Amino acid sequence: MSIEQKKRYHRNIMLSGVGEEGQLKLLHSSVLVVGTGGLGSPVAYYLAAAGIGRLGLIDADVVDCSNLQRQIVHGTPDIGRFKVESAREKLLQINPDIDIRTYPHRMTEDNAEELVEQYHIVVDATDNLESRYILNKACINQKKPFIYGGVLSMVGQVMTIVPGKGPCFRCIFRELPGKRRPKGTDEVGILGSVAGTIGSIQATEVIKYLLGQGELLIGRLLTMDARSMSFADVEVKKDAQCPDCGHLKRDYGEKPIC
Repeated sequence: MSIEQKKRYHRNIMLSGVGEEGQLKLLHSSVLVVGTGGLGSPVAYYLAAAGIGRLGLIDADVVDCSNLQRQIVHGTPDIGRFKVESAREKLLQINPDIDIRTYPHRMTEDNAEELVEQYHIVVDATDNLESRYILNKACINQKKPFIYGGVLSMVGQVMTIVPGKGPCFRCIFRELPGKRRPKGTDEVGILGSVAGTIGSIQATEVIKYLLGQGELLIGRLLTMDARSMSFADVEVKKDAQCPDCGHLKRDYGEKPIC
C-alpha cells in the first residue's frame, strides 16, 4: 500500500485480525450493490470508505424529491439524475482511488447471472420480492454469497446467504404473496435512520466475509424493531425442498474466493 493508503485506512489496519494484509484483501475485492436507495446508500458509503477496490452499482431509477428523506447518497441537486451516477459522484468524493462501475438499468433474469459473476459478493438493497428471487437464484447458480436486507416502517431484517452454507432467501420466503402482496414504503412509510442501521449491518457483514473474520448471519435472520429498540436473532433452517438451493450438496466453505 502507498503511504496515503496506509494513512487513509489506518483505523482499519489497527483492528485485530485485519492489519495491512486484511486491508489489501479489501482493496482487491469487488462488491455488487443492487439498489442505490435507502439501503444501498449506507451500504455503498461504508464499503467505499472501507476501501473495497471495485464497487458495482445497479439501479434503473432516477432521484426523486421523495427519496431524499432516507437515500442519503443523493441530494436536492441530483433530482432527475440516474441514481447510480449520483451515487458514484458522492462515493468518489469519499474515496477517489476505488473503481466504481454503474449499471443504469434493472437486474432481470436475462442479465443477473452475468452481472453477479463479475463480483465476489452481492448486496441486496432492493425493495421488492421479484428482484430478490432473481438475485437469490443468480447468486446460487454462480456460487456467490449475498447479503439480504429489508426495511419497512420502523422495522428491518438482515441475513447472510452463502450457497452451500445454510438457507437461501427462498428457503424462508418461498412464494410471492399474490393478491395479498405486502404493502411497501410508499404506503406505510419508512424511517430513514432504520434503513441506515440495516444498511450499515449489511456493509459490516460484507467486510467480515471478505476478511474471513467473525461470525456471519448464516442461518440467522436478524430483525430490528426501532419502536422498542430491540433486536431478535432468529435461527432459520435450510429447506431441502427449496426450488433454488435444495439441490446443493457441496459445502463451498465460508472463506472468500478473492
